[in-house]
Amino acid sequence: MRILVLCTGNSCRSQMAHGYLQHYAGKRAEVFSAGVETHGVHPRAIAVMKEDGIDIGHHTSNNMDAYRKIAFDHVITVCDNAREACPVFASHASKHHHNFTDPANVTGTEEEVMNAFRNVRREIKAYCRDFVERHVLVL
Repeated sequence: MRILVLCTGNSCRSQMAHGYLQHYAGKRAEVFSAGVETHGVHPRAIAVMKEDGIDIGHHTSNNMDAYRKIAFDHVITVCDNAREACPVFASHASKHHHNFTDPANVTGTEEEVMNAFRNVRREIKAYCRDFVERHVLVL
């Protein structure tokens, strides 16, 4: 099974979802993430995932065009912008959407910003656990 997670810049939300989906699915799924644009993997996303035992430090920020010819089973958009820009993929992929707040847009003290990343991480973790239980482990 192949899963693609799409976001605007492939820097925070899609990267966190990629990490959790791969963690929960294990070898049952091959997970990819990409963006409408590429902004690089956000250091705070790497840090908050590491706090939860998931290493995404080796991930790269990829443009969705690189994956147009791969047959995905599921395409998950994690922001409204990516959903609107989601291309037609050469597959029978079922599409899923959940708009998570972009923690990279939060301003304030370092503690406030990191707490925003942790809150989004918590939401994404729950979504990914549920997604894998519903769509991957049922096979």
